[in-house]
Amino acid sequence: MMILMALRLALRSLLRNRMRSALTALGVIIGVAALLVTVVLGEGTRKMVAAQIASMGSAILMIVPGASAQGGFMGGTGSGRPLQRDDVEAILQARSVRYAVPVDRTVAQVVSSNLNWQTPIIGTTTDYLALRDWPVARGRFFNSAENDTAAKVCVLGKTVAQNIFGDTDPVGQQLRVKQMPCEVIGLLAAKGQSAMGSDQDDVLIMPSLTLRTRVLNQNRQFVSTIMVSATSEDDLSAAESEVVSILRQRHKLSDDQENDFTVRNLAELVQTQQKIVETQTGMLRNVAAVSLLVGGIGIMNIMLVSVTERTREIGIRLAIGARERDILLQFLVEAVVLSVMGGLLGIGLGVLAATLFSKLGGGMPVDFSAFWMILGFGVSVAIGVLFGFYPARKAARLDPIDALRYE
Repeated sequence: MMILMALRLALRSLLRNRMRSALTALGVIIGVAALLVTVVLGEGTRKMVAAQIASMGSAILMIVPGASAQGGFMGGTGSGRPLQRDDVEAILQARSVRYAVPVDRTVAQVVSSNLNWQTPIIGTTTDYLALRDWPVARGRFFNSAENDTAAKVCVLGKTVAQNIFGDTDPVGQQLRVKQMPCEVIGLLAAKGQSAMGSDQDDVLIMPSLTLRTRVLNQNRQFVSTIMVSATSEDDLSAAESEVVSILRQRHKLSDDQENDFTVRNLAELVQTQQKIVETQTGMLRNVAAVSLLVGGIGIMNIMLVSVTERTREIGIRLAIGARERDILLQFLVEAVVLSVMGGLLGIGLGVLAATLFSKLGGGMPVDFSAFWMILGFGVSVAIGVLFGFYPARKAARLDPIDALRYE
């Protein structure tokens, strides 16, 4: 009963000063909303990055030619000694390597009937999809015989298929890559964005020999990139060491010479991007914490003002038999009600703001889990108790005689 009476008194007092109560709760509202937006978008982004990295395939190394150095002039990455297709075969012999595939890339116009689309073209071998853990949604991938004979076949990503064929099943359809006619034999499952933000479904894949001889009109044995998959994530470091050792030996590099190639570990990319997301989320969370602190100080300030304004009221209640704990409970409940109202409004504002930011950010993922809602509400209650206790304690310890004489 005491709590219900304290609750009624608190609501009556807050409604009597609606504008002041609203402005006081504003700090808590903004703080809880900022906290919710930060954790919801941060957690959603973290999961998105993890999913994007997973979509690239697990335990993968990318090998590209290193930088060149001639006459004191340094070229960029890829300007050094080119990688050879024989390097791929040598890497496949490594004990910690499961797959190794050459990857050549170009960008070309793809045409079908009166529709066309410019897209990245990848030339590779039959193990590419297994290395990338990328299933075929319809049709099939090309086989070794088609790769060896430079067959005019290709497999499309979802984005290319939609822009060229719309809702029509692309499997069995004909298109042109530059001037070369090509049969679509498969449609890849959707992959979404990569960790670098590019559309992985905007791609056309064909046999490596087909790209080199029929599209690029080249017969070189060079390869722009080699992708390597370790037998497991635990063997990734061992696979990297073996790859470096094999290529140094094949390229006849002495101990004092630097590598003429670059090995990029995608696991390190995962860690780097996750750290960036965590750092950004942590910084925003700190800003939200400061907002909550300001809101709590605002509640304490207004409660102290309220105690001063109602000194005679407190004196009368104490004089007619109210105990210290009754006064303490009355003002503490008032502070908690103020912060709870701010917390509930802050949660609503946070959900609305996070949804808006997600839409404005092009579908940025959000994670509206119950845990974060409960956390935001719990923080607001804690603020009411923490910052409302001192004013309530001050009110409860007023001397009744001095309080009655207060003007």
